[in-house]
Parts: sequence; structure tokens; C-alpha cells
Amino acid sequence: MPNNGGSVIVFYNIAILIALTLGFPLIIPMILVSDKRRKTVLQRLGLTRLPAELIRRRCKNSGKKLVWVHALSVGEVISAVPLVKRLKEYCDIGNIVFSASTKTGFDIANRYLKDAVHAIFYFPYDLIFSVKFIARRINPEVVVIVETDIWPNFLFEMKKCRTPVVLVNARLSKKSFMGYKRLLFFTNQIFLNFAHVCTQSVADAERFQVLGVPPDRITTTGNVKFDEAPRVLGSEDIETLRQSMHIRKYQKVFLAGSTHPGEESMLLDAFSKIRNRVRDLLMIVAPRNPERADSIYRIYNSAGFSVVRMGALNKIPPGKTIDVIIIDTIGLLKTLYAVADIAFVGGSLVNCGGHNPLEPAAFSKPIIFGDDMSDFADISNMLLDAGGAVRVKDAEDLYTAMVSLVEDDDKAMEMGANALNIFNANKGAVERTMRVIEAYL
Repeated sequence: MPNNGGSVIVFYNIAILIALTLGFPLIIPMILVSDKRRKTVLQRLGLTRLPAELIRRRCKNSGKKLVWVHALSVGEVISAVPLVKRLKEYCDIGNIVFSASTKTGFDIANRYLKDAVHAIFYFPYDLIFSVKFIARRINPEVVVIVETDIWPNFLFEMKKCRTPVVLVNARLSKKSFMGYKRLLFFTNQIFLNFAHVCTQSVADAERFQVLGVPPDRITTTGNVKFDEAPRVLGSEDIETLRQSMHIRKYQKVFLAGSTHPGEESMLLDAFSKIRNRVRDLLMIVAPRNPERADSIYRIYNSAGFSVVRMGALNKIPPGKTIDVIIIDTIGLLKTLYAVADIAFVGGSLVNCGGHNPLEPAAFSKPIIFGDDMSDFADISNMLLDAGGAVRVKDAEDLYTAMVSLVEDDDKAMEMGANALNIFNANKGAVERTMRVIEAYL
């Protein structure tokens, strides 16, 4: 088949130009209204100076290649942490830079990776001038993209610069695969720009092959999320955290992590019902977007519960009863699983694909999630098959699962142990991925 990559990128940029022209009256107000977009738009357009660390560049005498690692948002950034730390051992800090597309992803990267990379910055919008400005200023020898965020202009620019791009921890849900497949005349030219694709599973590898990636450029390396190191908290640390959150001794905690709109009302229904049987149960709700904390607060407060935001816990007098805690800051969820007795994984009772169930599994917690775990299909199925998780369909199912785990400590402990076993048994993806990346370093 002749290479029609040039015509594909021309078609793509014409489509972008039309979309920007038609959408301009809406785009400007969206940027002005959104604090996140206002703070990132100029750098992502390439209209403002890059961080000083990028201007100073890497250590001149290292003799090693500059690696640009990119992750879309919070979940992908967290996935990238063990890989970046392994890259640091191979390259050293001065030869790794890291980008994220969202402000929350950028903030998480600064929290977890500031000491592991030379610089952290925002990924450019996929506009020709933005991509050229930032990509050529950084001038990497290798680009590593974690999981998703596949942009045609960026990939074609890297190809023009003869810079290999490796897609790691790659996955394609059935929904995404079918979407790409419908545009195969376009997508197969995009995916051909990857020097290599490291997939989470054999099924993912087969899908990338259908989309045009040659078999010799695909390696199934597994999921690097299994290699994430959980924050180790001793019993004293856990007790201190519980006390700071006004959790009483022996009080059980139900933690709903990464929740989305529509799920909080179902959680409220289940929680209200279970409180008629188990009065001393605390619920912690950690929304995927902490900016929703106020609206979630109102939902539970209107239902008559004693609700407090995490940021206001230090103002609560000792002995005051708290029914629900709303998490209003990012970066706390992984640690909070340590104080939970039961964990619910959000984004799964609504059609959002679910979130990472390995975070509670790493703390040996019994896990509940909804019907849609399509973004973590392999992991969720492993947990279900091993008896480390249970799937629910609605608020009634959720209530039933919560009751069985709250009232049966042995069952909860067994499920938690099963989940931890799955977490520990599937490590090694980082090393397998590194062997692929090393070929380009």
C-alpha cells in the first residue's frame, strides 16, 4: 500500500482549521471560564516561555540521549511513575523530561516525579505551530508516551525529526478499537509512526496489529500499574492518619474512590440503607475531579448526614460525629486506601470505563466496582476470578455487597488477601518495557 501519510495529515489539519473556525465563539469563553485552561493554554500553544529547566537543557557531558516521557492526566501520570524511576537509573535526571496534558496531571507529576526528572511541562496542543515550537525546542532523541494521548501532528513531526516514539503500557478498549477501526484509512497511517508499541495484553497487541502496526513493532509487556510501589504505612502511621480524620477506634470505613457524576447519588442510596443496620460506618468520597467537592457536599448534607470536607477536618472539634468525608484535594487517594475497610472503584457505575483497582488491591482491601470497567478489563477480570473483587450493577447491588463485607470480617479479609495476591503476582512489566526502550537509547 503506498504511503499516504502526507495526505492524511493535510486532511487532519484542514479538519482542525474548520473546527477551530466554527468553534471559536465557544472556545474563548470556555478558556476564560475555566481556571485550568487559563493557566495552561499559552504554554500548550507555544506562546509562552518554557520552564527554565528546559531552557538550560540536560547535562552536556552525560553522553546519553534525552528522553521525553509524556502522560495524559492523573491516571497515566501515576502509571508512569515506576517506569520513570527505572529510566532515571538508566539515564540520570538530566536526561529525562516529562509532560502532562492536564493541570491535575501536571500537579501530580510535580508531586511524584519532581526529583526523578529534569523538567516537567505541559504537552502542546496538536496544532502545527505549537508542536513544532515545543518539540524542536526540547529536541528529544526518544519519546515515550504512556497509555494514550495519540496526536497526529505530534507523531508526524517526530517522524520528520527522525525521533523514535514508543507507546508503552498501551491498551485499546473495544469501544476505542471500533472507533479507530471505522477510520482505518486514517488511523493506520497514524499508528505507523510509532517505532514500537508495548501493550498491556495479547488482545491489545492484536488490536494494534489490525490498526496497522507491524507485528515486529509490537511487544506484549504487561501492565506497569502492577509495578507501582504502594506507599508503605506502618500501623502507627495508619493510626495517626485515622486520628487526623476523626475516625474512631474500631469504626469501619467505606472509601469510594475516583467517583463521577451520577455515582454519588447511588452511593448515597446504598449508604443510607446500610446505616440503618450499621450505625458506626464512615464513608469517604474521593471524586475524580476534586473541584466537584462542594456539589457532592451538598448532596450528602441535604440527606441529613454530618458531612465535612477533608480540608476542613482540622476545624472539627474532638468527639464530633462525622458520617461522610469529602476529599477536596488531589493526590491523597492512594494513601487513604490504607484506612479503608472496603473500597469502591468509581467511574464504573456510570459509563466511564472505571479506574485503577490495583490501588486498593495493593493495600489488601476488598474491592467493589460497577459494570463498566472496560478501561481496566484485564485487571478487573483477574480480580473477579481470584475472588478479590465483586461487580455490582446498581445501588441495590452495591448495598448488598457492602453489607456482606461490613458484617463478615473474615470474608472481607479473604477478599483483600486475594486482591493483594493478584497485585504481587503480575509484576515485571517495567523491566520488560525497559528492554524495549533501551534499544533506542
